[in-house]
Amino acid sequence: MRKKAILIDISKCIGCGACQAACKEANGLPDREETKLSATAYTAIEERNGIYVRHLCMHCEIPTCASVCPVGAIEKTSSGAVVYDAAKCMGCRYCMQACPFQVPRYEWNSVAPKMQKCNLCYKRTAEGLAPACVEACPTGASIFGDRSEILREAHRRIAESPDEYVHYIYGESEIGGTSVFYLSAVPFGSLGFRTDLSREPLPIRTWEALSKIPKVVFVGGVFLYGIWWITNRRDEVRKLEKKLKEMIDDEESIDELKTGK
Repeated sequence: MRKKAILIDISKCIGCGACQAACKEANGLPDREETKLSATAYTAIEERNGIYVRHLCMHCEIPTCASVCPVGAIEKTSSGAVVYDAAKCMGCRYCMQACPFQVPRYEWNSVAPKMQKCNLCYKRTAEGLAPACVEACPTGASIFGDRSEILREAHRRIAESPDEYVHYIYGESEIGGTSVFYLSAVPFGSLGFRTDLSREPLPIRTWEALSKIPKVVFVGGVFLYGIWWITNRRDEVRKLEKKLKEMIDDEESIDELKTGK
């Protein structure tokens, strides 16, 4: 399956909330307006100085959340969606701490809390449908399609209207790239987007660190064995010296008895 992606053109968003309402209906979430991502809002619209910014999971190409999940509850699919299996989740919240976009949300009010986030409507897209949020957008602020085509469209818009957009596609390079892209008429930093992220996927740094563990373990093991050998050798020498001293003492005692001293 070819990877899919969403392009969100912030300049076209009117903040109507249709995307959030459609998302909640598609996922059986409480029907109430929310301006922040939560366990009951997989997408949310935030207003920044009269500009509406829609937030959702970025569906990273190499997701940090999946790399830290100890039970494999998060998976990157061939369609591009980063999906979550609540049945496997043990509620450790490592994904929340690892996500550079602060997307996963925890069910704090649940007796058996799990993590929740957007799954890019992967069941709908598997049937050839667009995500519910995209389908509901009345202005075309969100579009969906093959990732490569979506990127070409983003570059085309900037090229054709250079005065209307910041010459940057957010999500194209951040931490190795994502499956959700943004266009904006104002700098992304002024809209609350993180602009300090590297282009290198965060899990690669983890893998590089983990790759050194066998060497560290080997060197550390040799060092500890050396300490054990030296300590053990000293104990053996002390025991031998003690035994020799006892033998000498015994021989002196025998000589004294023979001489009557």
